[in-house]
Amino acid sequence: MSPRARSRSAGRLLGTLVALAVAVAVWWFTSDPTEAGQTPSAPLPADPATAVTVLDGLTVAEEDTGFRYDRDQWPHWSSQGEGCNTREVALRQQGTDVVTDDECRAVSGTWVSDYDGLVLHDASEADLDHLVPLAEAARSGTRKWTRDQRAAFANDLDQLVVVSATSNRQKGDQDPASWLPDQDRCAYAIRWVLTKDRYDLTVDRDERDALRGVLTHCPRS
Repeated sequence: MSPRARSRSAGRLLGTLVALAVAVAVWWFTSDPTEAGQTPSAPLPADPATAVTVLDGLTVAEEDTGFRYDRDQWPHWSSQGEGCNTREVALRQQGTDVVTDDECRAVSGTWVSDYDGLVLHDASEADLDHLVPLAEAARSGTRKWTRDQRAAFANDLDQLVVVSATSNRQKGDQDPASWLPDQDRCAYAIRWVLTKDRYDLTVDRDERDALRGVLTHCPRS
């Protein structure tokens, strides 16, 4: 092959590689992580200042109260493999000295409720809370989500929190404008913002203002 032919061949190869790289980049930045068969990557750790920046990038909109929340349309506690469902995996991950039986059920262990610090020694006394409640997600721009997208959100281990039944009942489906945990509100606000960002959920004005109020008073690293 002549030098000129080799140069043309190398140029075509370089052009192909560049086109492929562009195509991959476009797919990466435009693909929906909640589509069937995909699981969003874990949210990156963020400090309060970063969380405020992310918060400012969220779409502000009135809650979609016309979209009726039906818990059955948000399938949860799905299989996570090895005979374990989402709740069982969360209990195992977030507890200390957790022992499970041959059906993956936690028979002993210790759990500390993120919201009020209550120490639990019986898995049956622990609630598994969606940090951003399913009903809140339903009101935050998910009207067009598929059932698979709702299931992905409902079983996302990164936004599930082991808490006491009392704190879970107090919270209900309220957003931070109406309810905040007794302890570690900074971490709660950061996780709330990151979850809304990951799933491209909207925030209403009161919710946004409440989150900013918490984050602006958090210690800076």
